[in-house]
Amino acid sequence: MIGFLLKGIIRDRSRSLFPFLTVSLGVMLTVFLYCYINGLETNFIDSTARYASGHVKIMTRSYAAEADQIPNDLAYIGVNSLLEELSHQYPELIWTPRIRFAGLLDVPDEVGETKIQGPISGIALDLFNPESPEYSIFDLKRALVAGRLPEKMGEALLSADLAQTMDLKPGDKVTLISSTMDGSLAVANFTITGFIRFGITALDRGAMIADLRDIQQALDMEDAAGEILGFYKNFVYRDKEATLLAQNFNDRYKDDKDEFAPLMLTLKKQSGLAELLGMMNLFSSVLVLIFVVAMAIVLWNAGLMGSLRRYGEIGVRLAMGEDKGHLYRSLLIESAIIGFLGSLAGTALGLAVSYYLQAHGIDISSLMKSSSLLVVEVLRTKVTAFSYFIGFIPGVGASLLGTAISGLGVYRRQTSVLMKELEG
Repeated sequence: MIGFLLKGIIRDRSRSLFPFLTVSLGVMLTVFLYCYINGLETNFIDSTARYASGHVKIMTRSYAAEADQIPNDLAYIGVNSLLEELSHQYPELIWTPRIRFAGLLDVPDEVGETKIQGPISGIALDLFNPESPEYSIFDLKRALVAGRLPEKMGEALLSADLAQTMDLKPGDKVTLISSTMDGSLAVANFTITGFIRFGITALDRGAMIADLRDIQQALDMEDAAGEILGFYKNFVYRDKEATLLAQNFNDRYKDDKDEFAPLMLTLKKQSGLAELLGMMNLFSSVLVLIFVVAMAIVLWNAGLMGSLRRYGEIGVRLAMGEDKGHLYRSLLIESAIIGFLGSLAGTALGLAVSYYLQAHGIDISSLMKSSSLLVVEVLRTKVTAFSYFIGFIPGVGASLLGTAISGLGVYRRQTSVLMKELEG
């Protein structure tokens, strides 16, 4: 029967071409948008983990409550001993301390007077430790666009965009003006050895990268750090494992009432990331539902028009004694075949576009000029195993749904008037 229906579909293109094209287009858009959302989510998780949150992060309880304000006066003291403990108890993760800081960058003129000042948002990294993972995490060699990387204390990197605004060049001396851990004025001199650009607007507006020990000394934060970040060694975030790890760590301090006791948070528990990622997953599900409904309506109308065109054919088949249920089922099977073929074609087209954009990306820098999200400006799609199958849900589902509704007209045909219809 299926072979018979398939021959009919191929030979009578007038009844299959429009549904086939509708399904192909809808499936192509579904596959592409699914891969686009996957790419956006992966981009956001990876960028946020590397530059801000880690896969897990340890802070003091009071620091965590005000983390967006960078309260270094609430930083954790005793970082070195805690790092040794973490490396021993959780060897599956890479641990690295960081200090986030803000302040003014003062550029002197030839006589030492202030020539220009600009706000900076800095990150202190463990740059000179041979075992430090920060060079690979931040990919500083790739991000460097001018000059060289720091090689000794007192040297730092600056955002290329900010350097251009302040008319700086590699080798220039600058002064960081900030506040110490105790709230006093902090002043420290640095040599800018190079300029960096991460391709992330939130960082490129005014980032300064300095060594951890330089900033500890400048801000009176000896053996202290605002944050200790943990990364899985393959840099793939695993939420269930991270949640269990954080729960295990926090249970050890649950009876400690000290506001400076350490607290571990997973990536999704920071800055409302769980809600944002949940919205992305919801949008992906709603996307499939929208295409199912939209294509079902289109295919329903196509089925109604097809039923009118095939009115005589259906009448002849009923007059010859074909059961209404059998006829209805044959229409459903026919639509399932069209839906399957259209889904194959649409999936192939959608994957082709997605693979191209996965390799070359989409430049969204014009949309990110005032963004504070850690999203790379060149957004790439991500093709997963499910990308090969998701298009069949709206493709076959909508075809069956549209035919199921329009085909109900078969049951309204009265056998007693079939001969009169055929005579007419």
